[in-house]
Amino acid sequence: MAHLAQRTFEPLNIAVLTISDTRTFETDSSGQTLTDLLQTAGHVLIDRDLVKDDVYQIRAKVSHWIADARVQVILMTGGTGFTARDNTPQAVLPLLDKHVEGFGELFRQVSLVEIGMSSLQSRALAGMSNGVLVCCVPGSPGACRTAWNQILLEQLDSRTGPCNFAPHLKPQAQRLIDACETRP
Repeated sequence: MAHLAQRTFEPLNIAVLTISDTRTFETDSSGQTLTDLLQTAGHVLIDRDLVKDDVYQIRAKVSHWIADARVQVILMTGGTGFTARDNTPQAVLPLLDKHVEGFGELFRQVSLVEIGMSSLQSRALAGMSNGVLVCCVPGSPGACRTAWNQILLEQLDSRTGPCNFAPHLKPQAQRLIDACETRP
């Protein structure tokens, strides 16, 4: 970990989206898990929402955040299984400029120990669009913790570069806003 001391930690602006037909903010333990983990790591929760498992509602919300200058990362939970109402991959893939090919495979590998063979049914995915990293993981708190602890924590930490996603994200809009406001 000595290599981490040589770089500065840059908190990222992260939005969390839960995909569910039945959850509310009060019952959304997966979205809350991601929120708690990202904030504990020092990142900023820029927005959090919950939408029905509907291709068009998902696309509308994700498209809005991809276009938002403040958002650098979108973490999504839910809708990645095989039921008729699991639409997250179909909704998100057309929005991505670049698909992170190995993300789903890596997630299934690291989650196998914790959730067994049901990990095979996960269609977890990740990709980039407009300088925003979009990550979709299953809708359970355990899956969210596994994805965060085993993959995302390091991939979103500027101190572990250059082999992570942080250098590829759009710059933080708040710094740009602050710079403009300080000019005479």
